[in-house]
Formats: sequence, structure tokens, C-alpha cells
Amino acid sequence: MTALHPDWLVPDWPAPSRVRAVFTTRNGGVSKLPFASMNLGRPSGDDATAVDVTRGRLQAALGEQPIYLSQVHGVESVELREFAQPGVLEADACTTGTPGVVCTIRVADCLPVLFTDGDGQAVGAAHAGWRGLVQGVLESCFDQYVSLQPQANSSGATVAGNTLAWLGPCIGPQAFEVGPEVREAFVAHDTAAACCFAPQAHGKWLADLAGLARQRLQRLGITQIHGNDGGAAWCTVNNPLRFFSHRRDRLVLGGSGRMAACIWLDRAA
Repeated sequence: MTALHPDWLVPDWPAPSRVRAVFTTRNGGVSKLPFASMNLGRPSGDDATAVDVTRGRLQAALGEQPIYLSQVHGVESVELREFAQPGVLEADACTTGTPGVVCTIRVADCLPVLFTDGDGQAVGAAHAGWRGLVQGVLESCFDQYVSLQPQANSSGATVAGNTLAWLGPCIGPQAFEVGPEVREAFVAHDTAAACCFAPQAHGKWLADLAGLARQRLQRLGITQIHGNDGGAAWCTVNNPLRFFSHRRDRLVLGGSGRMAACIWLDRAA
């Protein structure tokens, strides 16, 4: 194990010590522009060798092999029990109760959401772009996470009360312009979602992706929600020196790298 890069984010939340988590930034890898430098996304169009070297750096820093999913902006959640080949599992969320298995989500504007419980029995991670979020990727991940809890006859409400969630960086509410169909999809599910949209010219809306995720988590009964509060420091678009942004970089540079949110249970605990 090597030291984590000083620019990476370690969640500030009251998780048990056996729960390990980190969010990489764009710093610490070997890729060249427009993927400079910590690009962890093979499908991004970057040089495959550079991505492999960078992934090796992350693995060395974690002391475990991150398990990368083939993400499709869906709601499928998979339980990880042991090492799987990168990109083989098609899903947008994953959970595990097995120590040493690293749930990993790649993002470059979409919202990463990490789950654990106050006892450190299980962990989960979800890739929440607007499509996955409105279709229920957080609910799918949480349902599977509930099934991993050891308590007899655990109910979702009981587990939710003991669950911690961490929201990572994503496109912020001052940068995420969407069409009316996006707002309509969220409001059709929950009228309270309307407060997460601000009207713009030409019928467009600015959407608060992190705020929408908080609403969905709260409806599940999860109240211990940490991380992204919608503030400027969390916005991937408006912090180009720290974060990749697909929406920003593809227009200016022709492509964008991918960051990763990782969570796992320490083998030694």
C-alpha cells in the first residue's frame, strides 16, 4: 500500500474505522491532455497503457483491487463477493459485505453515492446520473444493501435508520442545465422534486442533482447524509483543476477522463 494522493477526497463522515473510502480527483496519474492525469476510464478514448498504469497507482494506494463496473446509466445493482475482471459486470451500483472487495464507481459529472452502516457490516456504491437517479438506482442499491445486513428480519426502515450515505462531487446546480423532460420525469415521481429546479431562458432548467439525490435518500428513511451540499467546491464543471467534467471537457478538449469513488471493508479490522 502506498499513500493516498493528497488531492484525493476522503469522506468526512462518522463511519466505523473498518470502512475505508476515497474519491480520486484528476490529479495523481500519468495520462496526457485531455485526460490529464488520473484518468481511470478505459472507454474514454485515452491511451489504454496510461489508464492501466493509473489504475495500478490507485490499486497500490488502496492496497486492494478496485472492481470497475460496465456502467450504462441504469439501475442494476450487483453484489460483489470476490474479485471480478474490470468491466465484466454491467451495472450502475454494487454492494458487498466481504472485506477487501472494493466497490468502485467511475464518474465525470454524475453523482457517486456511497453507503455503509454504523456497525460497518456492509458497504455500497451507486452511479447516479439523472437517468439512473430518476429510474431508481439509489433504491436498487439500497434494497440489495438491506439484504446484506446480518440482523434477523431486517426491514428497510430499520436499516435506513442506521445507514450513512456520502455524496461525492458532481455537476453543480449552477451548471447542470436540462430540458423540461428531465424536470417532468422527477416531478412525476415526487412533486417535491420541483424545488430542485430553477427556470432558465428558452424553457431550460438548472437542476440540483445532489439535492435530488438527498430527497430520494430521505424518502428511503436515510437521514445521515454527508458530503456534497450543492456548494461550489463540489461542482465538477466549475473546478477544472481538480475534477474531470464530461460536459465541460468534451466541448473544449474533445474528451474527458473519469474519477472513481471507492468503498470497502478493511480486511484487518
